[in-house]
Amino acid sequence: MQSRKNRIRKNVMDCLDLSRELSDEEVGGVIDRCILDEAAHEYIPVKEKVRLKAEIFNSLRRLDVLTEYLEAEDITEIMVNGYRDIFVERNGQLERVDSTFESEEKLLSVIQQIVAGCNRRINEAEPIVDARLRDGSRVNIVLQPVSVDGPIVTIRRFPKEAFDMNRLIALGAISQEVADLLGMLVVSGYNIFVSGGTGSGKTTFLNALSGYIPKSERVITIEDSAELQLKGIDNLVRLEARPSNVEGNNAVTIRELIRTSLRMRPDRIIVGEVRDEAAIDMLAAMNTGHDGSLSTGHANSCEDMIKRLETMVLMGLDIPLVAVKQQIASAVDVIIHLSRMHDGSRKVWKICEVVGMKNGEIKLNTLFEINEYNSALNNARGMFRKVNDLMNIDKLLRAGMLEVYQDVQREI
Repeated sequence: MQSRKNRIRKNVMDCLDLSRELSDEEVGGVIDRCILDEAAHEYIPVKEKVRLKAEIFNSLRRLDVLTEYLEAEDITEIMVNGYRDIFVERNGQLERVDSTFESEEKLLSVIQQIVAGCNRRINEAEPIVDARLRDGSRVNIVLQPVSVDGPIVTIRRFPKEAFDMNRLIALGAISQEVADLLGMLVVSGYNIFVSGGTGSGKTTFLNALSGYIPKSERVITIEDSAELQLKGIDNLVRLEARPSNVEGNNAVTIRELIRTSLRMRPDRIIVGEVRDEAAIDMLAAMNTGHDGSLSTGHANSCEDMIKRLETMVLMGLDIPLVAVKQQIASAVDVIIHLSRMHDGSRKVWKICEVVGMKNGEIKLNTLFEINEYNSALNNARGMFRKVNDLMNIDKLLRAGMLEVYQDVQREI
């Protein structure tokens, strides 16, 4: 079967006029003719002809065997461990697929196609790169010699249409009442951090939260690789960091973009993820009148997010820890922690308010948390328990939403 496909593909390459730019329709027509030529010597079922055309076309014009999985709606992650081993996450569960690349050279060709499409580069001198596909999927690539067993490609897929809060409610990630309260906090200009582990849904949740931002505001997004899909915001500016060139110069960092954004008259600044000393500038933005700013960070809990912010600030500033804590306590209003369950579902696990400092430590006030968790089934049912009332109500009061907020609180 593979020899037939290779034979047809070779005939296609021989027939293509590579001296000019060919359309997809022209390439498809050549593939059709070559398949018919092959069928003249050996019977090929119609279903097999369709499969052969798709595979050969994908190998010539798209991302080869990856195309099938990039078009599958139920696949959220694609993992290539060398050219022979491909795994996918389907509906929250990992599985190995039968498809393989023809050779390591073919996989490397696809990798170069990916990185060229977003103005990145990768080679033995720089064997690690983060990139993205045209549909917004996040790509991480590692080459030899760093990767011992061959090229490694990990693709995090996002839905074609960004999840809004209604979709997350339907999936049980959050309750309607808690979502309504978070919406009021966003409208009122509370600075919010979304924390969670890898694959917990931070970017998806940040997209959903952004749906509450008033359409009249000017919003600036800042990301390492542009992934956010903000909808309904007319005055939107999207900024993306740039790696250094071959000589190691001309890099544009997240820190520089945050500082630049302050001169662009933002109402809100959204940083896709804070992972280094850029936290300094993010906190400075939150502390200098840009209320309602949003960001995400990797952490195991709300408390851990605070510790990580402290560490990230200290990576770039040599100042007393107590001063760092004061900056964080002043800048961040709410932390929303997400968790990924063993069944693959993602849920809001805990929501905490930052209420200031006491005895040299940042204090958190737990507002909501998951109420019901079945450890035997590894399943959180999405039942949220109200723990405490919001203590910092000044922004709600200034936004004229305090009474509405209190009414919703009483109903929970």
